[in-house]
Amino acid sequence: MRNKWFVTLLALASWLLTAQAQATRIKDVADVAGVRNNQLIGYGLVVGLPGTGESGNAFADQSFETMLRNFGIKVPPNTSLKIKNTAAVAVQAILPPFSKPGQTIDVTVSAIGQAKSLRGGSLLQTFLKGANGKVYALAQGSLIVGGFGAEGADGSKIIANTPTVGRIPNGAIVEQSIKSPFDQGDFITFNLKQPDFTSAKRLADAINKMVGPRTAEPIDATSVKVYAPRDPSQRVNYLSTLENIQFQPAQESAKIIVNSRTGTIVIGKDVKLLPAAITSGGLTVKISENPQVSQPNALAGGKTVTTPNSNIQVDKGDGRMFKFQSGASLDDLVQAVNRVGVAPGDLVSILEALKQAGAIQGDLIVI
Repeated sequence: MRNKWFVTLLALASWLLTAQAQATRIKDVADVAGVRNNQLIGYGLVVGLPGTGESGNAFADQSFETMLRNFGIKVPPNTSLKIKNTAAVAVQAILPPFSKPGQTIDVTVSAIGQAKSLRGGSLLQTFLKGANGKVYALAQGSLIVGGFGAEGADGSKIIANTPTVGRIPNGAIVEQSIKSPFDQGDFITFNLKQPDFTSAKRLADAINKMVGPRTAEPIDATSVKVYAPRDPSQRVNYLSTLENIQFQPAQESAKIIVNSRTGTIVIGKDVKLLPAAITSGGLTVKISENPQVSQPNALAGGKTVTTPNSNIQVDKGDGRMFKFQSGASLDDLVQAVNRVGVAPGDLVSILEALKQAGAIQGDLIVI
């Protein structure tokens, strides 16, 4: 069995040397099921602040009192701590896959109360828990804060960046690892980052072509199941070779992405236009009021009245029309728009009108 996998790896390695450069590696477009990061979070205290910590914050005082109690120090009843050199913080970290006890990870510390700045502070030992409530790491250390703030006696202040968020490189020590399903069963599964039925089939075909028939099987538009050896070392070597196999993923569906806030427009190269005619120009409507006063003769016995007199002027501007033939591409659209010289807002209106008219072959997405 070991010789079989060794021969397979040699065959895969020789094929990789002759693979086409324009193809994409599996590792660039797919992830291995079970190999993932895990989020950790904790609540702690930052001490040593130069008077920029909490001020009368109830839960910060309670946390500090609990910490003192754990060290055998009892705070007298009805005592107001008013500790301005301490801040209550939330601590976040990402636990990478296959992390082992004793390894270190970075942590991010954020003030959650009234602290003005965490600069110069140190995080006390904090438990970092996963979604299941178990402790996976312990965080502690001095903070690195990029922002700063200064405040005058008259209330004026200046703040650069964010002084209430800091980082501790290698600030947490992993206490226990998270079990991964990577080394379990007879299969490993590749999950495409961009689900597509054609891409899933092509990925499976590329593996079957290099390893052997029925080695890989597409499950759906996202997942491809691949037969793999059970021995951990062989599975690692096998996966190392598999993820470097190159294949040609399917093209994304034709899309036009419009950011309505910034006016940014991204048009995919596969967007096509059906026959359509578009006109774009300025239309200015000016309405001015010049009321007329009608006053009767002294002996007529009538009343003085005001007669409205509206003047409406319409300026059509320099309107231009351009026409698209069947199958017009992105380049045709861009050139036509540049000739007309429309603003981004006008281009959005044009694209929306084309979509409503059914003249765009693609999805128009406004974010």
